[in-house]
Amino acid sequence: MYAAAKAKPQSIEAEHLGPAPMSGPHLVATYNPGREIYAQGDLNDKCYQVSTGAVRIYRLLSDGRRQVVSFHFPGEMFGFEAGSNHSFFAEAITETTLAIFGRRNMQERSRELLALALTGMARAQQHLLVIGRQCAVERIAAFLVDLCERQGGGRQLRLPMSRQDIADYLGLTIETVSRVVTKLKERSLIALRDARTIDIMKPDALRSLCN
Repeated sequence: MYAAAKAKPQSIEAEHLGPAPMSGPHLVATYNPGREIYAQGDLNDKCYQVSTGAVRIYRLLSDGRRQVVSFHFPGEMFGFEAGSNHSFFAEAITETTLAIFGRRNMQERSRELLALALTGMARAQQHLLVIGRQCAVERIAAFLVDLCERQGGGRQLRLPMSRQDIADYLGLTIETVSRVVTKLKERSLIALRDARTIDIMKPDALRSLCN
């Protein structure tokens, strides 16, 4: 159905201060975990804003490996690509509700979209610096700090993605991700409540590892 975007995200993954919902008519759709939102080669005629849940954007490499290029959380938008067809896949990580805007509405909201697109571009550039120059410990630290900021700056992080997702995002193996998380825990920089919930015990020390 079509509706006006006005409700603030309410899930545990949504407890961060992301961009406000875009105004104007849009289609509302809910995706089960693992469901494809669009595929590489699909027509690029829409953009999406996450209302609840989380989304991963990825590409399949020629050797069959998967490279995750971004994650998106409530309030954030995705689907911006230069060509007329998508070059990446988008998939729901958890049960996810999206506001879907057509091309006409995208043109009418060009100023809002430009600001959101520039934010996404800056995040992508920072990600390139992380995976291009830092060791595994620094990559994981930078990832956790980024998530912390995107979830409002609190000390408790809820990770909707798996460790394999994190590995594919940071250019690491899942074994390395697990080893680094254990190392950060042993140094009392973080504490694990469960497999998907992390408490940041020493945020300044964790942030210093990113420099």
